[in-house]
Amino acid sequence: MDFFDIVKTRQSVRVFAPKPVEPDKLQAMLEAAELAPSAGNRQAYEIYVVRDPSRKAALRKAALDQESVSAAPVALVFCADPERSAQRYGERGAHRYSLQDATIACTFAMLAATALGLDSVWVGAFDDEAVRRAIGASADKVPVAILPVGYGAEKPGRRPRRPLAELVREVGG
Repeated sequence: MDFFDIVKTRQSVRVFAPKPVEPDKLQAMLEAAELAPSAGNRQAYEIYVVRDPSRKAALRKAALDQESVSAAPVALVFCADPERSAQRYGERGAHRYSLQDATIACTFAMLAATALGLDSVWVGAFDDEAVRRAIGASADKVPVAILPVGYGAEKPGRRPRRPLAELVREVGG
């Protein structure tokens, strides 16, 4: 699949088939995330791979009971590491760049999932502390996104998008 087909094909899937994600596909997703650009190449994030049903249940509870979190065979949790970015960029790195790094890495993993024939959904609504407890992350890590991944058991219809004319502003003289 070419890049633009991947972008056009990707959509949020919240219902997953009970089929495991192959280890090589998961590895390819993680490698794609690792290659994502980051501020100063600090890669100020960590990725937690969650397959254990009890931990996924805890994540689901932390994510306001979103069923997709526990229904997917694997959930990836992307956490910012503010201190890693702050070492080079101070407060701006801690509060902005580390979040951007984690977000970009999650996006790369999500697009890789689509390229590999997998489905996913970006989950951003959750209780940070409950997520940290569910994955065993230290208090200095900031959960940014949960990405449930698997084989979709649904094919939701394409949702309308805002026209480019509403999104794009040309700036110039």
